[in-house]
Amino acid sequence: MRRVVVDMQNVLFADAIATALRNFDSDFEVYQSESPNTTLDMCIDTQANVLIMEVTAYSPWKIDERLEIRNSVKKQNFDCKIVFVVDENTEKKLADKVRLAKKDGLIDNFVYGSVSATYLSAVIDTL
Repeated sequence: MRRVVVDMQNVLFADAIATALRNFDSDFEVYQSESPNTTLDMCIDTQANVLIMEVTAYSPWKIDERLEIRNSVKKQNFDCKIVFVVDENTEKKLADKVRLAKKDGLIDNFVYGSVSATYLSAVIDTL
């Protein structure tokens, strides 16, 4: 069983991701964090294999705050894969920063918010 923690600002988007992952492969066990403050504990408690976090221009979803969570998760569980989701249409500069975070090896992958649920699930499946 692969454990995935989803931390999204938009609850409906988080629900859609969780449903898509479950429908893609019954091997995914998906947990939804209620707030960024509980994400680290949830990753530790579930021994998450993957953490999916939305990045926005607003606190507490800013890229620097997300990278802090990433660092804390990696200290506890080095093997946990980190994936950022960003809206490339409304957050063009932020999308560039997320892309650079991947290029610099700070995150394992990223996806744009406009991708299909099937594509997102396939990306997570390859990690």
